[in-house]
Amino acid sequence: MLMSTLIDKRQNSSLDPSLMGAGRLTALASQSRGRGAKLNISGRFEALSRSLFDDGWAGLEDLPPFRTQVFEESPKTIITRNESPDISFDRSINPYRGCEHGCSYCYARPAHAFMGLSPGLDFESKLFAKANAPELLRAELLAKSYSPRTIALGANTDGYQPIERGRRIARRILEVLAEFNHPVGIVTKSALVTRGIDILAAMAAKGLVKVALSVTTLDHKLSRAMEPRAATPMKRLEAIEKLSAAGIPAVVMVAPIIPAVNDSEIEAILKAAYAAGAREAGYVMLRLPLEVRHTGYGQLETRLAAWMERDAQ
Repeated sequence: MLMSTLIDKRQNSSLDPSLMGAGRLTALASQSRGRGAKLNISGRFEALSRSLFDDGWAGLEDLPPFRTQVFEESPKTIITRNESPDISFDRSINPYRGCEHGCSYCYARPAHAFMGLSPGLDFESKLFAKANAPELLRAELLAKSYSPRTIALGANTDGYQPIERGRRIARRILEVLAEFNHPVGIVTKSALVTRGIDILAAMAAKGLVKVALSVTTLDHKLSRAMEPRAATPMKRLEAIEKLSAAGIPAVVMVAPIIPAVNDSEIEAILKAAYAAGAREAGYVMLRLPLEVRHTGYGQLETRLAAWMERDAQ
């Protein structure tokens, strides 16, 4: 049987990885196959942390893999504002909470702790869809006090992650923004964004939109390791090509730049993106806030080290 150990964290106010579960078994390898994180450590606000151990009885095979679950969320507002001096926008919309792309380095992972969930496997398997987002957006844009400025779509988690295929919340948000002639900037790793070319092209003709595709690497294996459920690098370049051909300003984001992992590819990515039609570029350095260092990227470091060792032999 697989037993669960509880550790009381209430007397500790710091971010102690060992108390959250780092270094202990919090998920089985069979449960995390195809996911970016290999751990499911407790969120930093939880009073108790959980870890697993085998008590010797046969029963591990009964544990199912982490499957994607989508919950409905009904927020009261949809435009999020920030006053950060190092961000180029002051407002954003996130159609979803959590992201199935499962990028091991994702800076948004710690936000799942606010839901009482793990920034690890929960972040990429327990998702929240804001189905009422378009209606909320319309109401906020109609408010007399509203002053329009560019809205960033998908600034925290990707608005075009796999569940958008069926939910279509990002598309409905675009329809509202197009109706109001409101400027929008999109950042995504998904080729699904090309399904909105009909709306985006009309907005681009009015100078209302830019779409940035994040291309972290051109190496398919490395991309698969870091971003297991995101579009392949070639699919992202194809998306840039389609957007550019439709007259939609396409930007390539070389992000994140991870020293000694993908920094040597910067020039190659820029050349490939330019050939596909991108005429602007940006970059973001890797940052590992709070639990990210232990839930996702820490595990990736181990896998990359093993690869480098094999390649050297």
